[in-house]
Amino acid sequence: MEHTMSKNILLPTPHKILNVLKHTETEYTFRVSCDVEPDYGQFFMLSLPKVGEAPISASGKGPGYVEFTIRNVGMLTQEIFRLEPGRSIFLRGPYGNHFPAEKFENKDLLIICGGTGMSPVMTLINHFYDHPEVCKSVTVIAGFKNKDAVLFKEEINKFKSRFRMIVTLDNEVEEGYETGMVTAHIGKVPIRSFEDYNIVIVGPPVMMHFSALECLKNGAREDKIWVSFERKMSCGVGKCGHCKINDTYVCLEGPVFNYKDTKGRLID
Repeated sequence: MEHTMSKNILLPTPHKILNVLKHTETEYTFRVSCDVEPDYGQFFMLSLPKVGEAPISASGKGPGYVEFTIRNVGMLTQEIFRLEPGRSIFLRGPYGNHFPAEKFENKDLLIICGGTGMSPVMTLINHFYDHPEVCKSVTVIAGFKNKDAVLFKEEINKFKSRFRMIVTLDNEVEEGYETGMVTAHIGKVPIRSFEDYNIVIVGPPVMMHFSALECLKNGAREDKIWVSFERKMSCGVGKCGHCKINDTYVCLEGPVFNYKDTKGRLID
């Protein structure tokens, strides 16, 4: 029996897996039946009874479904990867705030993401792909460890028709890709020439830290940069304390923050 999301924020409910897309040996996207549409950058708590629970940002959404791009890194994800379409997974959420897409309209937008950090911004990127008239320009810098680790290959090729896409591999030289960390390519974006703009950065904390510094060096203002700490989630509702950094409960105030508000609290 299919369920809609429960009003009890702590009670997970079963949802049917509709499709499984294998990106790499360790990263799959699961399309799950769901009638609740998350905002850009929000996350759900995914669980299996007697196995465990983990926070996962939505990487896709549509009528009657939500998608999660998951890396197989532990006991819970190992069990999830064994599930086939027709089986159920338990969800609760969505939780957290979101990227303020309405503030990005009629402006230039730069999105910088590393590895699975591309997942939380996929709904945002797809939104502006579907509505190309909304932004003045969109540039995406996506970094991956190597060619075999590249996610969303079909979507990236699609995005190239409307966005400036810089897809870079950390240490490999491959046709069709740039080489180097994402920070090595931020200088290619003419931030100083933008009249008004926003920058979104998602990835490991170290990557976000140095990407933000490189953006500032390239002329960006602190209040124009947005970051996501979705990897810090645990219970999702501020009860367990695992996401607390200094005096900030990331799941309650985030996971999306303006960079100016993170200085001395989260990222430094």
